[in-house]
Amino acid sequence: MSKKKAFALRLDPVVHSAIERLAAAELRSANAQIEMLLREALADRGIALAPGKPPRRGRPKKDD
Repeated sequence: MSKKKAFALRLDPVVHSAIERLAAAELRSANAQIEMLLREALADRGIALAPGKPPRRGRPKKDD
């Protein structure tokens, strides 16, 4: 189960389209692309964050 905070985000359609194109080119979802862009912007401003957990790949274990 993901422990990420969910919230509504209203974007200008032009910005959303640009994010979708960039995400597709980098093989990410638009949501993951937005999170990456926000992390980069925070780092550029000197705000350090703990690295995000890498996505889980493959089938879940039978115990999950």
